[in-house]
Amino acid sequence: MTKILVIEDEAVSLEMLLDSLEAEGFDVIGAENGLVGVQQAQEHLPDLVICDILMPELDGYGVFSKLRQNRNMAMIPFIFLTAKIHKAEVRLGMDLGADDYLTKPSTVEELLGAIAARLERQATQKQLYATEFQQNFQPESTEKTKSVNSETLLPADPDFREVFEFIEANYYKPVGLTDVAQAVGYSPAYLTDLIKRQTGETVHQWIAKRRMAAACSLLLETNQSIEQIAEAVGYRYAGCFFRQFRISFGMTPQVWRKAQRIQSRAKDN
Repeated sequence: MTKILVIEDEAVSLEMLLDSLEAEGFDVIGAENGLVGVQQAQEHLPDLVICDILMPELDGYGVFSKLRQNRNMAMIPFIFLTAKIHKAEVRLGMDLGADDYLTKPSTVEELLGAIAARLERQATQKQLYATEFQQNFQPESTEKTKSVNSETLLPADPDFREVFEFIEANYYKPVGLTDVAQAVGYSPAYLTDLIKRQTGETVHQWIAKRRMAAACSLLLETNQSIEQIAEAVGYRYAGCFFRQFRISFGMTPQVWRKAQRIQSRAKDN
């Protein structure tokens, strides 16, 4: 269920927004001012934030800046809500990086349209990650597998640079989610949710994909045994490597290696 945080200091408006969104099936969280809103965002990590601009304690621009400065929440879609909208306000919000503006009062249709547009944009971004992976790593292609480019295999997202740099530097060791989380200063559960939300894949899945890419290169370019390759790409037990390979490619490493080499010889002839 999509989780939406609404930050609004007018009690009637806040209640109306929460009721309208809840009726549409969203999981909603309310905050009566900017400071509470930032706290709620840190605690619940919403999928989207709707925030009034003029508020006591901390205004909407302050809320936005705090969220964007926190890498845990920097990518959450953010919609400003304001009674009056002036060119200077829009310019300031756009300079900060706001996703959208809504004027009060807004109809439910306008509100839902803005939400749908922001969530669709985020979903498209996730799809781009998946497409990027598919374009740069296609195990059925010998040529592609021989030239796996680790720089393009893992997402080039500056917000999660440390995460993917750690995976790239350590995938051949028996590391897991806990190791990655410790290296970048997150709890394992929180990091999993964060990476899954942004890329559509978990930390475990990205580690496995990187290992599978390396394994394919070794299967094609060396005569190492499956046990040796499993150890070389970070698996303590060959059985775990076998299972992951079958999950990834639908066949055993031996069958995959044989099929790729037959295909390669056929092309050469």
